[in-house]
Amino acid sequence: MATQWRDDGFRYGAVTRALHWAMALLLAWQFTGMAIKLTVGKAPITAFWVGTHKGIGVILLALIVLRALWGLYNMKTRPAHGGGFWGLAAKVGHLALYALMLIVPGLALLRQYGSGKPLDVFGVRLIDGGWAEVPWMTAPANAAHGLLAWVLLAAIAGHILMVLVHRFIWKDETTQRMIG
Repeated sequence: MATQWRDDGFRYGAVTRALHWAMALLLAWQFTGMAIKLTVGKAPITAFWVGTHKGIGVILLALIVLRALWGLYNMKTRPAHGGGFWGLAAKVGHLALYALMLIVPGLALLRQYGSGKPLDVFGVRLIDGGWAEVPWMTAPANAAHGLLAWVLLAAIAGHILMVLVHRFIWKDETTQRMIG
């Protein structure tokens, strides 16, 4: 059977699924690192996990932009969320996930640029730095990046909960759309 690259109205294609699961793994990495930081404090394992946070965040931002563009490209052929309250809740929930996945790393990138410090991602210099801090750029992320990240985690938990509801309570085929 040929690989279905695009979404077709009944299931998500290989590109959508690959982006979804890659982002899920990277988000799990990010939240695990922050949970370790909060529970263990300063320790070698914390330094390792937190040391990858910015780089993984940049990769996540790139993937969410790709995923959003791919979703727009497939807009007319994506599986429907359904009607009624639950269909509307699914649409709003997915829009909230996309918005938070863009805003959280976007704020961090704004803070990094505004800090005047360089940004190296896995050995590649993305921001040279060398200028004075720009407070109006650093303040929004200082105020909201962490908080919105935990809101994102709560939204992801709600997403996972609804996957389980679809699979084990409603016993419909919704989960098969993304699993393949």
